[in-house]
Amino acid sequence: MQLWVRAIAALICACAVSVTSATENNSKDGPTPYPTAAKDWPGEGVIRVFGWMNDNRATFWKQRERKQGAWVLAGDSLLGNWKASERDLAPTPIANRAIGGDVSRGLLFRFKQDVLELNPSGIVVLIGTNDLSASQKTDQTARNIDRMLQAIRTQQADLPVILCTLPPRNSDKAPIKASELTSLNASIRELAEKYDNVELLDLFPLFATPDGQPQLNLLAADRLHIGPAGYEVLGRALKQRMESK
Repeated sequence: MQLWVRAIAALICACAVSVTSATENNSKDGPTPYPTAAKDWPGEGVIRVFGWMNDNRATFWKQRERKQGAWVLAGDSLLGNWKASERDLAPTPIANRAIGGDVSRGLLFRFKQDVLELNPSGIVVLIGTNDLSASQKTDQTARNIDRMLQAIRTQQADLPVILCTLPPRNSDKAPIKASELTSLNASIRELAEKYDNVELLDLFPLFATPDGQPQLNLLAADRLHIGPAGYEVLGRALKQRMESK
């Protein structure tokens, strides 16, 4: 009888190991799904999940091996809409991992898999415009960005990071308080000074008129997103900094 008990116990253990291994293998088949409960998200503030975000992340996952060692663009549509980023920033290898509609908490959630696990040569961070649209407190956004910078430092303390302020905008469909944009950009500038490996790229003056209004010729027709001429400005600024690293 004891032999049968031992045999059954061994079989149960073997099955448990098989299930565990299968679970581990499945976790390697694609990106970790977005949590369904707010408590399971890292960081703080607003959460946004749209269908295309899952599609984008699935595409990113398929490119993981090919994009190892590239400079990673991390952010929302301000970078994600830059379809010619690889060409404009050549010969520097680029992995554009920005997703339209993303907020700082969303980028923080996917930062490890979509950004750090590419073992990048450097990282560009431009995030926060959707946080402003959602009326999130700017100190929450700043702390989420700080968590990303801390994660970078933990992985590689001297990894070059280009941290961008937000350009000006004037959208009727997504209005924000100018004071909130000013506050968030001030926090981003402070974060850049906090870390030795972080360089600030102050996009606000590059995209603003002398009186602080957006240069509309650099924006898309919605006066929210960056237009073709704006990406030329952004590309020149980033290319200069990347090639100096």
